[in-house]
Amino acid sequence: MKFKHIHFIINPASGKEEPILTYINQVFDGSAIKWDVSVTQRHKNPGDIAKKIIGKTDLIAVYGGDGSVTDTAGALHGTDTPMAVIPGGTANVMAKQLQIPLDSISALELIKSHHKLKAVDMGLVNGHPFLLRVNLGIMADMILQADRGLKDTIGQLAYGYTAVKTMVNATPVKYKLKIDGKEIEETAVSLTITNSGNIGIAGLDMLPGISITDGLLDVILMGDNDLTSVLKIAGNTLLQNQTEALKHWRCKNIVIQMDAEQAFIRDDCEQKAKKLTIKVVPAAINILVPR
Repeated sequence: MKFKHIHFIINPASGKEEPILTYINQVFDGSAIKWDVSVTQRHKNPGDIAKKIIGKTDLIAVYGGDGSVTDTAGALHGTDTPMAVIPGGTANVMAKQLQIPLDSISALELIKSHHKLKAVDMGLVNGHPFLLRVNLGIMADMILQADRGLKDTIGQLAYGYTAVKTMVNATPVKYKLKIDGKEIEETAVSLTITNSGNIGIAGLDMLPGISITDGLLDVILMGDNDLTSVLKIAGNTLLQNQTEALKHWRCKNIVIQMDAEQAFIRDDCEQKAKKLTIKVVPAAINILVPR
């Protein structure tokens, strides 16, 4: 697919520090493609920018982390405007899920040639979009409590370090679930509703069979934080096997109720709620991927 015009949305606060404008000019200098750039600010996020340029460009390319990608995707949902991802964050899970090059120049070169558009599902939690997942419990605390300086130093490994610390002190929470109309009560230290399987490492999924294009969400519940359960989960993730240490459902809709308000992570965004109403939106957005 040929693009006559591209609008780049750049988040300068993303995890990488590199001359992205220089790279864009370098890759597209001399080409027939015209391009413009918008830069996010404290009160002007990627989604706000995207909404204003829909219909004025052939492709919106976002440079930033998974939060910037989700914010842009939420604005483009329901439109014909496709999106390209230039990984600029710490984890860049969506890029790894879609096998988009992590190197910025290579990701920009992909926009010029050897690409295709892939229709990707999206989730909505209390009306707000997510492309990756909603995390409660340990998985949320791992992100909420990760030290920014540590992330800058060791990157995504900072999340693993924080996960070990939070797991030791994790307190089980009682969840009332309604999964496609079926009511279930569970007590767990971690609850994840995921659209994407990738855990932030290329080729590794939370569980086998999770797809970002199947029109379903996967509900994954970890009941215990004892050492045996943790080792089983880690081993089966590496081997890409199912494990009895996790409970797993696939669904289109899920309602989660808790006894008290709890912090949760919607992709990279922190929120709080006592009740979550979640549904899948199949083939919600077209994202540019390698051919």
